[in-house]
Amino acid sequence: MKTIRSSRRLSLSAIVLLPPLALAGCVGTGTELEEAITPLSYGPSQECLARAMYFESNRSSESGMLAVGTVVMNRVNSGEYPKDVCAVVAQPKQFAPGVMTRTMGAGKDLAMKTAHRVLSGERHEPVRDARFFHTAGLSFPYGNMHYTAIAGGNAFYEKVSRRHRPDFKHASQAEVAAAGASGAIDGMRQGVTAAAPAPTAAAIKPVRKPAEQSPFMAMWNGLARKDAPKPASPPVELAAPAADVSVAQATTAKDAASITPVADATLPGVTTATAVPAAETQIAASPSTGNGLAERGGRVASPTPRP
Repeated sequence: MKTIRSSRRLSLSAIVLLPPLALAGCVGTGTELEEAITPLSYGPSQECLARAMYFESNRSSESGMLAVGTVVMNRVNSGEYPKDVCAVVAQPKQFAPGVMTRTMGAGKDLAMKTAHRVLSGERHEPVRDARFFHTAGLSFPYGNMHYTAIAGGNAFYEKVSRRHRPDFKHASQAEVAAAGASGAIDGMRQGVTAAAPAPTAAAIKPVRKPAEQSPFMAMWNGLARKDAPKPASPPVELAAPAADVSVAQATTAKDAASITPVADATLPGVTTATAVPAAETQIAASPSTGNGLAERGGRVASPTPRP
């Protein structure tokens, strides 16, 4: 009897412990359970929204998918379109052909997760109230297109009548691309130019040093400086020693006639004239230089160059 009771107790214990273990093995942790349920938590609406994101945006751009989802939800809540997500996406000629029937490939998981975020209330802030978009870069001749954002290869815009709102500042694709932020869009709406962002260390370009001057330019500049007129310099007069001048002064016509030019070795290129009476003039030849100096008298500087 004891053996039978023991076996019954073991069987009951196994039955009691088995379900929690089996449940834990099937679903894992709470995080894994949430990840398994999340992609399908909104049913058909989530798949319809994901299809619009997938076929209308760059499939690797989360921001672009979020922007397309924001447009779909703006239409659902506008009162001018169906109030059902699938009905909005399936409207003829509104989204990509085959949006409801084609097979989604790589990027489907990202589209499903982004659709879940949009249905949970998340929006692409720069898109704001825009309900229209087209491929970025295309231009159209309509004057009521006010662009709000560029994301995922699409340009998003609102239709604002110039006749009903003549003072409204319509932003172009180029302005939106240059601004790149919702704050800049607000500034354009108010007619205020957005301030440029402060430069970062990576954006500051190094200052280039002036290039070295080529030999040709150096020669050219040298010739230009050589051809330039030089300022006239005042005439330079060589002053003779006072003692020599006093002796060399000719006091009579006879003395003046007796002045004989001689070469002076101390002043190259300058000829000196010795003024002494003719009767007393005696020339002493220098054996070393061949120049003659008066025994009495001095020398006066003469501007006459040596022959």
